[in-house]
Amino acid sequence: MAAEHQALMSVVDPDGREVVLLVRIWSEKITMDHPELAGQQEAVMAAVEHPDHVEPDVLPSRTRFYRRTSAPSRWLLVVVSYEQEPARIITALANRKDPKLWKP
Repeated sequence: MAAEHQALMSVVDPDGREVVLLVRIWSEKITMDHPELAGQQEAVMAAVEHPDHVEPDVLPSRTRFYRRTSAPSRWLLVVVSYEQEPARIITALANRKDPKLWKP
């Protein structure tokens, strides 16, 4: 596997599909854009594997997974692209606002 496609971690989403977090995405995208998530790989993967809320993304073939958290913010949002197999996490970020479709 080429270095740019090397998986750092993988989980299975609630629908039974494999989802990977690529080393490149983690180091060059997520932790660069959202340094508060450094060291939070396990939390990112848990948001996909055991989400508290799931909703479609604005773009087709993408899904937003949310997990309630106490740090670094109220919610952890992880966006997964299902345009390839295995599916890939394309970004993750801490979010204080409730998801748009969230009903407590």
